[in-house]
Amino acid sequence: MISPPRAIVTVLAALFSLYHLVLAFNSMQYPDSIWPVIVAMVLYAAATVMSLWPTSPLAMPLWMAALNFAVCLVMSILVLSQLDGSVFNGYATWSVAAVGTLLTITAVRQQPGIAWLGIVALAVCVYLWGGLGAVTTTGVIGSAVWVGVAHALARAMARAARDARLFGLAEREAAAWHATQEAQLTEGRHRLDQMNRVAGPMLHQIIDNAGRLSAEDRRECLHLEGAIRDEIRGRHLLNEDVRTEVLAARRRGIDVTLLDDGGLDDLPDDDRERIQSRVADEIARSHADRLIVRTGIDDSAAAVTVVGLTVSDDGSAAALGSDAADDEVSQFTEIGRE
Repeated sequence: MISPPRAIVTVLAALFSLYHLVLAFNSMQYPDSIWPVIVAMVLYAAATVMSLWPTSPLAMPLWMAALNFAVCLVMSILVLSQLDGSVFNGYATWSVAAVGTLLTITAVRQQPGIAWLGIVALAVCVYLWGGLGAVTTTGVIGSAVWVGVAHALARAMARAARDARLFGLAEREAAAWHATQEAQLTEGRHRLDQMNRVAGPMLHQIIDNAGRLSAEDRRECLHLEGAIRDEIRGRHLLNEDVRTEVLAARRRGIDVTLLDDGGLDDLPDDDRERIQSRVADEIARSHADRLIVRTGIDDSAAAVTVVGLTVSDDGSAAALGSDAADDEVSQFTEIGRE
């Protein structure tokens, strides 16, 4: 469906074009033969209907603009050839205004070059037919003015549309930037709240003891450091039960690693809570030396994989971030998406 403003303009242009045909019909007494005039009327009506077709795009195709130019040239020759340029012909020179109207439509539909070429051709035809005086009295100048106004309006509308697109793009970019800043600020506040909740009591204890910590306190600090790291790397793997079981496992001496690679991002909350509950249970029953909990990839049937390893050395390989070649898998669980 076309927009109401375009529908109104189209109806007005159609009525104005029909007015020229009415003038042509009422001035049939002037031409030497009416048949060329009738052919011109049919050509004009057909070209106008094609140019004003409601579902056509705003930008007129080049072939249609060339067709309008040809129709204007043929109309001028057919009508003016049947009139005497030395006498007053009344409204029998309707073709001049009709050509101006068709070329104005062409200019509005973003083909101003063809429209101005048509005005030049019209002026030449009228000049050859009736001389310079006919150019000034039959409406050639008025047609040129209408095409000029249409050209200016089309350019103004094109600039307005371009500016609107640029403003819309700038607004979307500003909104995206603002959303990013808000997300970063919210995420930062969340991280600070988590760190304060996890590490706050220990930090107060360190201050109260003037930095003197027992061996047990130092081990607890390492556990808290791991908990803070979990908040960054664990993401959707974490809920309160998982946090509690991870801390308990670390206090039992288990090296726990949580890695959320985004495999839970698109899951419903109910499925995510079910998976987190299973993860908490798997961590609680684990007796491995190392425990790795990792989300699956998007097309994997397993949402989370829990792997427990029994290290074969003294733990130095794990401390350096590598696996001993003969570590044994003592626990392996895949938690499905459904």
